[in-house]
Amino acid sequence: EVQLVESGGGLVQAGGSLRLSCAASGFTFADYAMGWFRRLPGKEREGISCIRSSGGETYYADSAKGRFTISRDNAKNTVYLQMVSLTPEDTAVYYCTALETCYSTLWTLHCDACWGQGTQVTVSS
Repeated sequence: EVQLVESGGGLVQAGGSLRLSCAASGFTFADYAMGWFRRLPGKEREGISCIRSSGGETYYADSAKGRFTISRDNAKNTVYLQMVSLTPEDTAVYYCTALETCYSTLWTLHCDACWGQGTQVTVSS
């Protein structure tokens, strides 16, 4: 059974930084791309970044380019999202998930019903 546990969120001031972590289990982590999504208040989930299984290629939504960095440690079954220069518009619940594909314009979920709890990020003015 796929399990995804996000952590690292919290309350920060505008301009601050956070590093999110996602511990994965229940599948062969190193065989799959991984992605980070977020749900803004009152809106649905949106993809913000993904990374290939090898860690060699990454893609970012326009809202994340230049500020967020995705990485992974296959030995630890963990994917990370380093966020800097945070703004109140980044306030959201952040989720990770396994992906079948990770391209600049096409992401395909490995599992569409195994989202974790997510981790809350709140950025104050």
